[in-house]
Amino acid sequence: MNIGSRSRGDKIFDIMNVVFFSLILFITIYPLYFMIISSFSSPDSINNGEVWFWPKDITFEGYKMIFEHEKIWTGYKNSIIYTVVGTSINVVLTITGGYVLSRKDLVGNKIFMFFIVFTMFFNGGMIPNYLLVKDLGMLDTMWALVIPNAISVFNLIIVRTFFQSTIPNELLEAGIVDGCSNWKFFLKIVLPLSRPIIAVMVLFSAVGHWNTYFSALIYLRDADLYPLQLVLREVLILTQAQEVMDSSLNGGLAELQNISQLIKYGVVIIASLPVLILYPFLQKHFVKGVMIGSIKG
Repeated sequence: MNIGSRSRGDKIFDIMNVVFFSLILFITIYPLYFMIISSFSSPDSINNGEVWFWPKDITFEGYKMIFEHEKIWTGYKNSIIYTVVGTSINVVLTITGGYVLSRKDLVGNKIFMFFIVFTMFFNGGMIPNYLLVKDLGMLDTMWALVIPNAISVFNLIIVRTFFQSTIPNELLEAGIVDGCSNWKFFLKIVLPLSRPIIAVMVLFSAVGHWNTYFSALIYLRDADLYPLQLVLREVLILTQAQEVMDSSLNGGLAELQNISQLIKYGVVIIASLPVLILYPFLQKHFVKGVMIGSIKG
C-alpha cells in the first residue's frame, strides 16, 4: 500500500476541516472588519443594511470629530506612557519573581507560593485599595495605575511553570561548576532562553494597561492625566448627552445620531489599533510561551 496515498474519507475530513475553520475565522474577523468599514461609511447606508463587505458613501466626519477633541491626543500620550512604564515594571517583576519561585533551592518555596496564590482568591476590596493608594500619596499620579497592578499572580504562575519546564537543574549545576553566579546565570543563560515567555508577558501586560480605565476612573481626578480609554468614554458620554439636548431643544436628532454612530465605530478602531499593530510582532513567540507555561503545574 502506498503510504502517500490518501483515502476518500481522509480527503473529505480535510475539506470539512478547511470549511469549518474558515467559518470560525470569518465569524471571528468579520465583526472587526465591519467596525472598520462602518467607521467611514454613511450611517444611513449602515441603518439601511447596505454595508456588508465594502464601505458605502465614504465619510470621515466621525474621525474628524474624534480627533478634533482636544483631549484625544493627550489621552493617547498618557496611555502610551502608562503602557510602556507599566509593562516594563510588570515584565521585570514577573520574570524575576517567577524565576526565583521556580528554584528548588529557595527556602520556603511552597509557603511563598501559598500566600501568593491566596491573593488570587481573597483581597481587601476596592475601598481598602483606594485608602492604601491614598495613604501612599499616589492619588492623581501615574503610579496609581502601574504600582497596584505591578504583578499578576496568574502571569507569575505561568512564568514560574515555564522556568520549571524549560530550565533544568542540571544547567544550573553546570553553571555553578564553571563559577557562574546566580545573577550571571540568570542574565546570561536564563533570559536568552526565555524570549517566548517574555513576549507573552509583554503582550498580556501591554494589552491590560492599554485597555484599563476603571483604575483611572477611581484614582485620577485631573483630566490631563486621563488615559485614552477614559477620554474616549467621556467622548461617548458627551455625544449621548448632546443627542438628548438636541432632541429636547429643536428636534433635529437624526443628523446628530448619525454622527454619534460614526464616533462610536471610530472610537473602537482607535482604541484597538495599537494592540492590533503590536500583536503580529509577538505572535511567533505567543503560542509557544503560553503552551510551555501551561503544561506543568
